[in-house]
Amino acid sequence: MDQKITIKIAERKYALSASSPEKEALIRTAAEGINKKLETLSASMPGRSELDKITMIALNLSITSLSQQREIEEVRSGIDKLTRDTENYLENIG
Repeated sequence: MDQKITIKIAERKYALSASSPEKEALIRTAAEGINKKLETLSASMPGRSELDKITMIALNLSITSLSQQREIEEVRSGIDKLTRDTENYLENIG
């Protein structure tokens, strides 16, 4: 059963549901991270709107996510190659 939680991002409260304690922890950690990034951007981008700052946070998080996905794909490809090489080696030593 989902647990109802409330988080606060940029002084706004959001009612959400979490399907597990682990999911709740992830949501709360993500909200804290966004708020910290917002504080940092507020210092480096004075006079910019909250929307501008939130947009930059979303862009940076998306770039990070895409980069990590590409790295994971490269690692998986490397694992597949090593697996094939190992299987070939084992077939040929017999």
